[in-house]
Amino acid sequence: MTLSKFFKNFFRKETTYRALKVAVVVAPVLILINHFDTIMNRDFHSVFYIKSIITFFVPYTVSAFSSAMAYIQSEEQ
Repeated sequence: MTLSKFFKNFFRKETTYRALKVAVVVAPVLILINHFDTIMNRDFHSVFYIKSIITFFVPYTVSAFSSAMAYIQSEEQ
């Protein structure tokens, strides 16, 4: 596996679309779990929004990484 092959597959249109779908579903759940007290108290500060944006990238990155690795593995077989 080469790094260029990984990045080619990581940024594929299909990979990006799949990762976005996963992130749109999973990120709000993670945000609700991790920031329930802030949401219930309506105590929103800039830190909350920054953490929420970062939280969105976690499922996106995990999904894109696993998709890229699956593409590479299927190409090698």
